[in-house]
Amino acid sequence: MAEGMLEYTKTVLKKVSFDTILFCKELQKAISRLLPEEIEELKQWLLQFITDKPELQPSLVYLRT
Repeated sequence: MAEGMLEYTKTVLKKVSFDTILFCKELQKAISRLLPEEIEELKQWLLQFITDKPELQPSLVYLRT
């Protein structure tokens, strides 16, 4: 179930990546719902996902907790 939530989160983030504000809101929701080890995996995925999307770089601030 937990792996499903992480995959769902990635899918949602991909779909809203056109809008920086919406992307950040969805990322905040994900962080509040995922387990710490899932957040770490999400962080690694996010670093790869935004390499060619500089407009999403500010979203990394939510992962520095």
